[in-house]
Amino acid sequence: MASPEITPADVAHLARLARIDIPTDRLAYYAGQLEVILGSVAKVSEVAGDDVPATSHPQPLTNVFREDEPGQSLTAEQALSGAPSVEDSRFRVPRILDEEA
Repeated sequence: MASPEITPADVAHLARLARIDIPTDRLAYYAGQLEVILGSVAKVSEVAGDDVPATSHPQPLTNVFREDEPGQSLTAEQALSGAPSVEDSRFRVPRILDEEA
């Protein structure tokens, strides 16, 4: 399948639609670039047959997380036991703001 020929007038029209200011002397250059891109897309389209399903990812996506089940957790004392500083049963960290929140 051959890709359609892109003319400088087509590029100017697309540039107007996209609100892109392309200098007149560059329209032919971009027309050639777009033809190359459309030709590449046409080649890829030829390879993908009806027996090949469309995909969004090359590998199947599966959930890799375990089930969320309640289990044994640390007490507040155990969690705070390794902290360098504790205040009112909470981790004490250096103040980074001047104002109280």
